[in-house]
Amino acid sequence: MARLPDAFIDDLLARSDIVEIIGARVPLKRKGREYTAPCPFHDERTPSFYVSPTKQFYHCFGCGAHGTAISFLMNYDRLEFLDAVEELARRAGMEMPKDTRQGPQDNDLRDQYAALEAAARLFQRQLAENPRARAYLDSRGVDAETRARFGIGYAADGYSTLLDALGTDERRRKLLERTGMLSRNERGNVYDKFRDRVMFPIHDRRGRVIAFGGRVLDKDASPKYLNSPETPLFHKGRELYGLWQAKQANQKLERLVVVEGYMDVVTLYQFGVTQAVATLGTATTADHAELLFRNAPDVYFCFDGDAAGRRAAWRAVESVLPRMKDGRQAFFLFLPEGEDPDTIVRKEGAAGFDARLAEATPLSQFFFDELGRDINRNTLDGRARLAERARPLLAQLPDGAFADLMRQELQRQTGVTATQAATPPAPAPSRRVVPAQKRSLVRSAIALLLQQPSLGLQLERPYRFDALRAPGVPLLLDLLEVVHQRPEISTGALLEHFADHEQGEALRKLAAQPLPGDEQSWAHELHDAVAQLERQTLQQRIDELQAKQRAQGLDETDKYELRMLLQVLAGRA
Repeated sequence: MARLPDAFIDDLLARSDIVEIIGARVPLKRKGREYTAPCPFHDERTPSFYVSPTKQFYHCFGCGAHGTAISFLMNYDRLEFLDAVEELARRAGMEMPKDTRQGPQDNDLRDQYAALEAAARLFQRQLAENPRARAYLDSRGVDAETRARFGIGYAADGYSTLLDALGTDERRRKLLERTGMLSRNERGNVYDKFRDRVMFPIHDRRGRVIAFGGRVLDKDASPKYLNSPETPLFHKGRELYGLWQAKQANQKLERLVVVEGYMDVVTLYQFGVTQAVATLGTATTADHAELLFRNAPDVYFCFDGDAAGRRAAWRAVESVLPRMKDGRQAFFLFLPEGEDPDTIVRKEGAAGFDARLAEATPLSQFFFDELGRDINRNTLDGRARLAERARPLLAQLPDGAFADLMRQELQRQTGVTATQAATPPAPAPSRRVVPAQKRSLVRSAIALLLQQPSLGLQLERPYRFDALRAPGVPLLLDLLEVVHQRPEISTGALLEHFADHEQGEALRKLAAQPLPGDEQSWAHELHDAVAQLERQTLQQRIDELQAKQRAQGLDETDKYELRMLLQVLAGRA
C-alpha cells in the first residue's frame, strides 16, 4: 500500500465533507447533530447508520461498520486505498504528494494499467491505418466522436502484432500475459489473443483501461465477441461496459439501462441515450446489481423478447431482489423479434427509445407474471403453487415498503397471508439506549478526546499524570501524543490511527456514543478530569512514601518530597 504523509491525510479529511460524500450515495436524514440512514452495508428497516459531520466519522450500531470518508469509499465504491484517497483529493482540489512511495505490488499494478493503456493506444493507431476496420464502423454508423469517446480501436490480423510492438523484453511480455493480452499454445508459444477485431476498451470506475472486448469484422467468424480473461485488474462479474462514459456524460445518473452488447451501448450513446451499460458476456450478477443501484435509483433491463431474453431477465430478477431497498426501482423492456437497442434507436431515435422505456414492465409485475406463467390461478392448487414459488424469493427482499407491498400482492393473488408467504424478518438491530454508567476518569477523558481531538491541544505538557498506575492511562497518553503530532486530526482519522491497537474496537464504540453538551463544556470537563488524574497521581506517590516510611523509614530527600506533596495536595483540595 502506498505510504502517504499523515499531515496530507489529515488535511484531506478536514477538507472532505463526509456528509456530502456519503449523502451522494445514501439518502441521509438529519437527526440532531448527526445524520442517519438505513445502513448501506447490511439490510435493515430501522436506521442504525449514523454520520457525524463534527467527528468526520460514520458508524453503524447494527453491523459495526465504521470509518472515515476514505474507508467509506473503499467499502462502498470498492476502491483501493490509494484510489479512494485520489478520489477525495480530486474533489478537494488537492495534489497528491509527489514523493508517494509505492510498494512492489503497487508498482506491478501500475505497470499493468500502463500496459493496457499502451495497448489501447496501439489499437487506436491501427484503426486509423486500416480502411477495412474503419469501413466496418462506418457501416454500423459509429461516428468519429463516438469512437474517440469510447476509445474504439482495431487489433491487426497478425500473429504477434501487439507482442512485437509492446512485448519488447521479457518483463513486458510477462506483463502483457498477466493482463490477458497474450495467449499461449500447447507448445508454449506466445501470441496475440486479439487478432483482426474491432476493440472496445473496458474502463474501471476511474476511467482506466482494465480489459478489452473484441468483435470480429467477418460476420461468419467466431466467436463473435471475445473478452479479456479474468486478471488481477478485471473481474467480468463486477464490471459494466460504458459505466465510465455514462458517469462522465451525466452529472447525476437518474437511471441506467442495461443492454447486452458493446455496440448497443455505443449506438445508444451516439443517439443521445447516455445512460446505457452492458454486462460483459455474463448474466447479471449480484455485484452487477449492487453496482447498478449504487449509481442510479432506477435500473432498466433491456432484453430480446424471446425465451432466452426472458431467462436472462429472470436471472436479473434473482440478482436484484435482495437489493431492492426502498427508493430503488427495476424495470424490464422486451424488444420485438429481430430488434435490438442498436436498431431501435436508429429507427425511432432517443425519443422513441425513451417512450419504450416509459412502457417497461415494473419488476413487481414481471415477478408475478413470470412465476405464474404456467399456473392456473383459478384453482386452489395453482394459487398454492404460486405462493410456494414466491415464498423463498420474497424472503430475500430487504425490509421496507416494497417488501410489504410485494407480500400484500401475493396475498391478493393467492389468498395466502403475508406471514404465511414469507419468513418473518428478524428484528433489525437498533441503536440501543445504554443506561448511563459512571465512567472512570480515564475513560471519560478518552471519550472527550474522541469527541473533539483538538481539545487535547489545550492541555499543558508535560502531563503530570503519566506515572499514574490506572487502566487506560498509557492509551490516553498515546492519544494525546498523536493529537499533538497531528493538530488537524479528526475523530475518524484518530480512530483509523488506532485501528490495529488492542483497544481499537473499544475506542470505536466509545467514539460512536454521543456526549451531551458542546465544545466549551467538553473542554471544561476534560480539564477537570485531567486535574483529578493529577491529584490521583499525587496521592499515589504519597501512598508509596508513607508505605516506605512505615516499612523502613525515609531519608531526608524522601521526607522533603512527602512534605511538598502533602502541601500541593492540600492546595488542590
